[in-house]
Amino acid sequence: MLDLTGKIIALLKGGPGSERAVSLKTAESVAEALHSIGAQVVEVDVTGPDFEVPAGTFIAMNLIHGTFGEDGQLQAILEKRGIRYTGAGVESSRICFDKALSKQRFIAADVPTPRSQNYVLDGPEPLGIGLPLVSKPPREGSSVGVSICRTQEDLDKALVEARKFGATTLVEDFIEGKELTIGILGDQVLPIIHIEPVEGFYDMNNKYPWMTGTSKTLYHCPADLDAETTKRVQDAALAAFQSCGTEVYGRVDVILRASDNAPFVLEINTIPGMTSSSLLPKAARAVGIEFPELCARIIELSIAARG
Repeated sequence: MLDLTGKIIALLKGGPGSERAVSLKTAESVAEALHSIGAQVVEVDVTGPDFEVPAGTFIAMNLIHGTFGEDGQLQAILEKRGIRYTGAGVESSRICFDKALSKQRFIAADVPTPRSQNYVLDGPEPLGIGLPLVSKPPREGSSVGVSICRTQEDLDKALVEARKFGATTLVEDFIEGKELTIGILGDQVLPIIHIEPVEGFYDMNNKYPWMTGTSKTLYHCPADLDAETTKRVQDAALAAFQSCGTEVYGRVDVILRASDNAPFVLEINTIPGMTSSSLLPKAARAVGIEFPELCARIIELSIAARG
């Protein structure tokens, strides 16, 4: 494990986007982990581009989920300032954060993914995806604004909701099946996690019960899948990760179709949550990587990726 004793680690947290509260919670957990292995942690609450990173910082650990932190903007600022940082770079962050762009990469690389349309809400092109379907903002995370539409009434409501996030929405075929997520750490594919919400789907309420206090989700790690299906899912996740040129680490969300156990990649999270209920730490722990070591590994891999 990389020795971080006495090293100044700037934790960039918060951000101006809709996932600010999740980022602040992530930073609490990461700060505790890094303190436990001797790092000197400085937390930097980022609300926009005019943030200060302390002199002598060994590396900035980017913990800002969603807009600004995960879409390439923060990475570009840090590179311009010559500050080393963790996670994916400018271009791969931009591609992975935009679900329409990453979808194009998946298709080009023959990664299985649901049929989709980048639908212009007030445009002339008709909706080409039939019910049931999923509507999601192309550039939000943590299932913000995601709607599963089984009826015309559901769809009408979803399109009204979609206008809060921009002029377009990504619509996809709804795939009935198990919700899976696969963590990737460097070139290591971590055990699959089966996400089983007690009610509904894996939305903000089910992802962050500590924040909403309204729901509960069961996690099965490793997922109860046969060896052939496990390999097919992990191969699809790694192929998706590589198709977008993603560096260092991330988490790939997959639906396993109930009818035939075929995997369909949904998206890549380049700054996955690192809270007490987050999935990447659960998967890492399943192969003996405890949380402090996970944080150190992310830093070490980031340095190897960009120097």
